[in-house]
Amino acid sequence: MEITHHTVELLEDPFGLLAGERFEFHLYANVDEEDELYSEAGFYIRALYLVSGDEEKVLHYHLHDRATGEVLDFELEEDEEALVAAYCQNHLPEEPTEAE
Repeated sequence: MEITHHTVELLEDPFGLLAGERFEFHLYANVDEEDELYSEAGFYIRALYLVSGDEEKVLHYHLHDRATGEVLDFELEEDEEALVAAYCQNHLPEEPTEAE
C-alpha cells in the first residue's frame, strides 16, 4: 500500500470535554492489482488521530470506496496500520486551524 496524498482537519470540541486534539485524515492510497482492496476507483482511509501530550495514535479508521463513499468491510494489516499511524504523525498541520 502506498499513500499518495491526504487531507487533514482539526476536529472541534465545542464543550472542551476531550483531552488533546483530534484530527480527521483522509488518506488516499494505491495498492497492487493483486491486493484484495484493489478496485479501479480506488479507496481512501478515514482516520481519527489523537494528539494529547506525549500520546499520539490512530483512534479509529474506516476504508471507503472512492467512487461511492461507501464503507468497505476490510481491516488493514498490522504493518499497514503502522504505516497509517506514521503517515498521520508526520503530516500533522504545523499550526492547527479550527474546523469550519
